[in-house]
This record gives sequence, structure tokens and C-alpha cells, in this order.
Amino acid sequence: MGEAPVQARAAYAQILAAVDPTDPTPRYLQLATVVRDLVQRGVFRPGEALPSERDLSAMTGFARVTVRRAIDELLKEGILSRRHGSGTYVARRIEQPLSILAGFSEDMKTRGLRPGSTWIGRVLARPTPQEALALGVGPNDQVVRLSRVRTADDEPLALEVAVIPAAMLPSPDLVQGSLYAALSERGYRPAHGVQRLHAALATAEEARQLLIPVGGAILRIERRAFLANGRPLEFTTSAYRGDRYDFVATLKGIAEQDEKTR
Repeated sequence: MGEAPVQARAAYAQILAAVDPTDPTPRYLQLATVVRDLVQRGVFRPGEALPSERDLSAMTGFARVTVRRAIDELLKEGILSRRHGSGTYVARRIEQPLSILAGFSEDMKTRGLRPGSTWIGRVLARPTPQEALALGVGPNDQVVRLSRVRTADDEPLALEVAVIPAAMLPSPDLVQGSLYAALSERGYRPAHGVQRLHAALATAEEARQLLIPVGGAILRIERRAFLANGRPLEFTTSAYRGDRYDFVATLKGIAEQDEKTR
């Protein structure tokens, strides 16, 4: 048994000893408060696996159904995250700079995480009107459309639909992992881009794919990337988990901007 589980058991014993049994607060909310406190105090660290429902039940003396409801509450808050077939973990928030144009795989690797994908679909097709407008292609031209769940260390983080002109990427089978790596191999590398993002609530399908509650917070992102000559290269729409991502922008003062334009 490692150090963290020993600390966790000791912390549970100390905290639960002070729980007032006459408190009208539902038991699952009391347990959620205990786990939240342990996370905030660093007893459970970001990325660390939480004990199983059975172990938590043994530690706390609460019924497993109570433990399950407490965990569900913390999943809704984004304090915990669930990985399919792996367990429940303390959530790690990811700060994503808005000023850097990088692919998902490359970004995750720089953070020491293992990028992955679960493919939903990858086809060669005609563009939708929105895709044709964004990529500057005709309605009868072809595009490669790549739909997948993007994962880091097997945890789903985003739903992504990337569309590339077939003139630059003739087959969807050329993309096995990183889209940008596949494009670079063909001599295409994005030089600059434009992103738009807004907050939204997860649909039932998004919640199912991302393992979050229906109506959970997500960030919808629309990205257009261009080659150095200004030619459109990529049109991607994504839904990122709002409980896991913070998008950060570097701001410059008005005086600094005015100085550069003089």
C-alpha cells in the first residue's frame, strides 16, 4: 500500500470522527465534502486514482450507494473525472494558451500525457456549405472529415470534427494519430489560425462520449488554420470538457499597442 492511501485513510478517520450524526445534511453530501476537502488539501493529488467504491465504503462506514452518489456529485463539479474501465481520478485542469497553434497530440505530449483517439468516423466526402465556405473549396470538391474523441492517458477530453481539403490530404487513412503530423509529412504545416469559442451545455451524445453529466459545461471551439500563403488548411469544430480546460489568453495594455503602431 502506497503513502497516499495511508494518508487518505488517516484523513478520513480524523474528519469523520468530527461528523455530527444529527446533521440533517444528506450523507452523500457529507461524504462529498470530505473528499472535496482531501483534494483541496492535497491528500488526493491531481491525476491520482481515488479508492474504489468498496474501499471508500469501508473507510467511511457509508453504504456503497451513498459513496456512489457522493462521487457522482464531485464528477458534476469537475473535481473528479472518470476513465472508462479504469476508475475515478482527481481531475487535472489543463491550461491551454489561446495564442499557440498546436495540434492536440503535440500539446498532450508536451504535458507528459499520452494522446489518443477513439474514432467515430473518417470519410472522404463533399463539403457542407459551412465547410466549403471555411476552406474556400467548391461544393463538388472533396474533403476529408475526421470525427473522433480525443483522449489523454485514456481520459476523454474533447469531441473533434476536423475537415481538410482532399487536395492536401487525399485519404482519411493517412491520419492514424496526429493530424498535423500527417499534414507535415505531405509538406503542409499551419502557419496561423483563428479560433472562436463559447460556453455551452453538453448534449446527451456529448455527455456519453465525454463521460460527463448531461448538461455539463463544455467549450465549443471553431478553428480555421492557414498555410503561410494564406490558403485555408483546416476547419475544425470541437467540444472540450469545461471541467478540465482553462483557455488562457495573454493580454497587452493599450499603451503598448499604441507604441507599436507609431
